[in-house]
Amino acid sequence: MQFLALEREVAGVTDVWYAPYLAAEAARAWELYQQGVIREVYIRADRDEAVLILECSDDSAAWAALDTLPLVRYGLIAFELIPLAPYPGFTRLFAETGGAGAE
Repeated sequence: MQFLALEREVAGVTDVWYAPYLAAEAARAWELYQQGVIREVYIRADRDEAVLILECSDDSAAWAALDTLPLVRYGLIAFELIPLAPYPGFTRLFAETGGAGAE
């Protein structure tokens, strides 16, 4: 199952607090990527927050993976976790009637 994980700032935390953990954060994210847990990782263009696509068996596994990130573990960032499902709308293209190419 895939999940969209959106980083959220924690009130009162400043960028200076992150510095000691950034190398460990990158290393752990790389490990999760190599394990296939993190499938994609981005930084938002409008603010300095991560966006992750995770592949996990369920939301408990997704939360457990996020909790291994040092910045999460030390309470410096948090995530919103959104479960994703395949888009079903394309089936309309192949329906017997009413789809693209139907006469």
